[in-house]
Amino acid sequence: MKYIFFLASIVLCLSSCRNISFDEFDSHKWKNSNLYLEENQNLRWNMMNDLRKKHQLVGMTKAEIEKLLGKFDEENKMFCSYYLGYTGRGINTGTLKLIFDKDNIVKSISVNQG
Repeated sequence: MKYIFFLASIVLCLSSCRNISFDEFDSHKWKNSNLYLEENQNLRWNMMNDLRKKHQLVGMTKAEIEKLLGKFDEENKMFCSYYLGYTGRGINTGTLKLIFDKDNIVKSISVNQG
C-alpha cells in the first residue's frame, strides 16, 4: 500500500510540474514589457525561477534591485513589490515582495500567489 501511495505522489508531482513554464530572465523584458498584453500576462511569473537562480536578491541594495528590475510597482515602509502577472493556474496572479532593512539592503523575498 505504501508503494501505491508513493507512486501516486510521483505521478501527481510530474503531472503538475509539466505545466510550469520557465523562461530565461531578461532584465530589459522585465522592465519594459506591457504586462497588459495577452502575450505578456505571465512573462514575469515565468522568469521568476531563472531570476532567483541567476541573481542573489537577498543582500542587494535597493538601488541594485531597481537597476535590475526597474521601478517598484508598490512601495511602502514595510516592503516593495513587483507584479508578476498570471501564474498559469486559473486567474491567480503573483507578486514578488522584497523586505529591506534600515540600510536599504534586501533581507528577505517572497513570491506570493493570490
